Amino acid sequence: MGWNTLDDMDLDGKRVLVRVDINVPIEDGRVTDDTRIVRIAPTVADIIARGGKPILLAHFGRPKGKVVPEMSLAPLVPSLEKALGTTVIFCADSRGPAAEAAIGAMAPGQVVLLENTRFHAGEEKNDAGLSAEFAALGDVYCNDAFSAAHRAHASTEGVARLLPSCAGRLMQAELSALDAALGKPQRPVVAVVGGAKVSTKLDLLGNLVAKVDALVIGGGMANTFLAAQGIDVGKSLCEHDMAATAREILTKAEAARCRILLPVDVVVAREFKANAASETVPANACPADAMILDAGPQTVAEIAAAFEGAKTLIWNGPLGAFEIEPFDAATNAAAQKAAELTRAGKLVSVAGGGDTVAALNQAGAGDDFSYISTAGGAFLEWMEGKTLPGVAALEK
Repeated sequence: MGWNTLDDMDLDGKRVLVRVDINVPIEDGRVTDDTRIVRIAPTVADIIARGGKPILLAHFGRPKGKVVPEMSLAPLVPSLEKALGTTVIFCADSRGPAAEAAIGAMAPGQVVLLENTRFHAGEEKNDAGLSAEFAALGDVYCNDAFSAAHRAHASTEGVARLLPSCAGRLMQAELSALDAALGKPQRPVVAVVGGAKVSTKLDLLGNLVAKVDALVIGGGMANTFLAAQGIDVGKSLCEHDMAATAREILTKAEAARCRILLPVDVVVAREFKANAASETVPANACPADAMILDAGPQTVAEIAAAFEGAKTLIWNGPLGAFEIEPFDAATNAAAQKAAELTRAGKLVSVAGGGDTVAALNQAGAGDDFSYISTAGGAFLEWMEGKTLPGVAALEK
């Protein structure tokens, strides 16, 4: 492992600055989904158990360097106290005398939550002065916010360069899962990439074809690849202007000996609504007045066979219009197959991205995947092969 973890650090009596992602939904001053808060609990508990003083650094919303009262972290205190099982002291600043006083008054086992780091203009600019002010508040820096690691901000990258630094438990789990999926995977590796547009996932596709043994392309993206091969996709969502790019990716995959799986049969309908009249046709037989909304059962069988022959699976994006029935069938069936193989110990399965998490949970398969990342942009940039500043700053 190329980064320090909490196990590598002396925490006894130390002030530990912990960068967390607790950017949670709030309605009427109350947290409506505390998933992100619950996920930082193991890191905070470890620090307290080893005599450290956890001081939480976090952002909330996009206040653009100004104090916006509606974006204060103060309303998170009750949810944090419930999840962490201890007293959380809120400080109305994240630097300077007020922060120093709050930290100085901490009793053993307590946690300090500093105010929104983005209330300072220097945060998103990775300002050296603000980084130094953050660093002055701690003895050790711990980053537990993988979801913010693709941003070079003062609280994610700048301060990490100024203090002994490590990954928290959530960050450690994320990095270990991604390393198992793309860094040093068990082969063969299959990737599923779905979603609406090829244009938003060019870097991802280009990186994956050089690293995986088979690539399943689904969703609206698959239509673009079919059209690029001269297949009429009717009124389907399709980026016809990306045809040349799609052909380049196919050529690159062939050179890298990466097998591309495109739909061989598709589910089509004349209207985009739940339970619209639909039919299954060969992929090259979409009626001119219809649109492709899902992969067909023969395609699902080919995907299932690819999963059975694989040791590692990486998944980003749905195979069809999973939000509406019956066009969720392919995503559900493929997800359930991956879950079944993972449960049986035959597959390491890692998934991430907003729609992906929703689709896998809807299929009832999410809990059985080896790891599901909630990091969104950071997960995608990692899959694209990009360096994440917040991770690079932790390297030994």
